[in-house]
Amino acid sequence: MSYSFFQEYWWFLVSLLGAILVFLLFVQGGQSLIFSLGKDPVARKMMVNSTGRKWEFTFTTLVTFGGAFFASFPLFYSTSFSGAYWVWMLILVCFVIQAVSYEYQNKHGNVWGSRTYQTFLVINGILGPVLLGAAVSTFFTGSYFVVDKSSITNLLGGNSVISQWQPYHGVQLHGLEAVLNPWNIVLGVAVFFLSRVTALLYFINNINDDSLRAQSVRRLMGNTIAFLVFFLAYVGFLLTTQGFAFDPASGEVFMEPYKYLHNLLQMPLVLVLFLVGVVLVLFGIGKTLLSRSFKRGVWFEGVGVVLTVLALFLIAGWNNTSYYPSVADLQSSLTIRNSSSSPFTLKTMSIVSLLIPFVLAYIVYAWRSLDLRKITKGEVTDSRNITY
Repeated sequence: MSYSFFQEYWWFLVSLLGAILVFLLFVQGGQSLIFSLGKDPVARKMMVNSTGRKWEFTFTTLVTFGGAFFASFPLFYSTSFSGAYWVWMLILVCFVIQAVSYEYQNKHGNVWGSRTYQTFLVINGILGPVLLGAAVSTFFTGSYFVVDKSSITNLLGGNSVISQWQPYHGVQLHGLEAVLNPWNIVLGVAVFFLSRVTALLYFINNINDDSLRAQSVRRLMGNTIAFLVFFLAYVGFLLTTQGFAFDPASGEVFMEPYKYLHNLLQMPLVLVLFLVGVVLVLFGIGKTLLSRSFKRGVWFEGVGVVLTVLALFLIAGWNNTSYYPSVADLQSSLTIRNSSSSPFTLKTMSIVSLLIPFVLAYIVYAWRSLDLRKITKGEVTDSRNITY
């Protein structure tokens, strides 16, 4: 197994974690619906209790995603997390207030009241997906940084910083410029509405209440249309824009017209993943809308989300593509070839990665254990049964 094999293998694993994270953002989507879907305190409690059982899966996956990125592609981690820190700090704050809200909203002596903490959950439910989507979009639109690996030798009196974030039109924004690119916002909003669609399907499956299920079905159509508008617009942009390619022999980065379309066509298996994922997403949603007795749409849609997002991550990094391009200095763009860990590190971690199926099996077991009983009004009115 060559060095390049392990680089591509670890990009696949990082991409898979990112795809699973996007599916698990249904927790954030559910939180954004607390006041608009929950018309009374009992309904809101059912929704909060339902998402409260799963929020730790989302947070753990986010941390694992970041850890895998750090271990396999440390130059990306040091460049992005040290330069674009305002975006990552905002995402971190969103998840911190989420954890605090689930922990304290029903504590005795809570002087702020449950509604205050539920408002914090709504903030996390809106900002979390939008910011994560905008951050991921920079994999295709580029960021403002410069990389100089030779500076690491300037340990005595010189500037030994490898990566430096550059000002955006003369202003140092440290990553906030990502939200000034309209296409980054388009993907962020698409991820936001996708999280709401998945949350509605999850509520239909997880909450045993006819009224809340009927409201979820009614909201499903509008959120699906909004998601499709933004998602299709972004896919159209992605398949027609120039992409950041690199020459594997010289490492030179250059702009290639229709690069991401070429990636799909030149990697048929990835194209199949993308198309099957889209079909599963539409099937899960459509079947739920057409059959009121069908409650398992979240699983078809969820698998579809994972496959579709996985395909998007793969075309961002495979097939001689720069996954973290620099618009400040094209040759500073990061690829899986110039930003990965050493062969020894990647090989050692690959052995450890063989434990991943056992971890996934435990997650499935824990998920099923939590879902043995559906959420009901009787459960949330008894404080002993609150599980978050």
